[in-house]
Amino acid sequence: MGLFRNGAREIQCRTHVDDLRAPDVLAEALHSLVSCDMSHPSAQHLLFFCIGTDRSTGDALGPLTGTRLISLGIDEARVWGTLDAPVHAANLHVAMERARVTFGDPYVIAIDACLGRLENVGVVSVSRGPLKPGTGVSKALPPVGNIHVTGIVNVGGYMEYLVLQNTRLCLVMRMAEVIATALAAGTREFLAPSSTLRFAERFAATKHE
Repeated sequence: MGLFRNGAREIQCRTHVDDLRAPDVLAEALHSLVSCDMSHPSAQHLLFFCIGTDRSTGDALGPLTGTRLISLGIDEARVWGTLDAPVHAANLHVAMERARVTFGDPYVIAIDACLGRLENVGVVSVSRGPLKPGTGVSKALPPVGNIHVTGIVNVGGYMEYLVLQNTRLCLVMRMAEVIATALAAGTREFLAPSSTLRFAERFAATKHE
């Protein structure tokens, strides 16, 4: 397992952002997956790849989540993709390579926005397997992650770029808060500090350039 991973995606849980139990449901699913996959957490670093851009309201779910993760106390070296330093189509390859060089074979949780059916807007899913970013807007990007979290921010099927630009910020911010809270709660026990993280922190300001 690693940053590049092939194989089918398998949804572990789905919940709506307005469900009061959403953070707990997602955290439980995340903890279950990471516990199963990381038999020796001390030997593998857990990273969060929060993919998207702050230049599009709908596509800002990832960067908003990354920024919130840091405010919740997650080590900055583990968070790839924030409002200040987003990871998106133009720099995803570079970010993945730098993470690989720094951490070897990290365990990656990828987070991204997606489009879907009207009745599913606001739904957040946790799935086993890699995220395939860019598929909703016809971009060919490398798969990333051992598991991934996606939030349906708007309706897909027509003029996706315009739809993402016209997505309600209120919804995206609520989803980012729920996802970040679940990620922090569900993975906290796997986030012990290490010398590798201290080394990586020195380069945090340049890792997405």
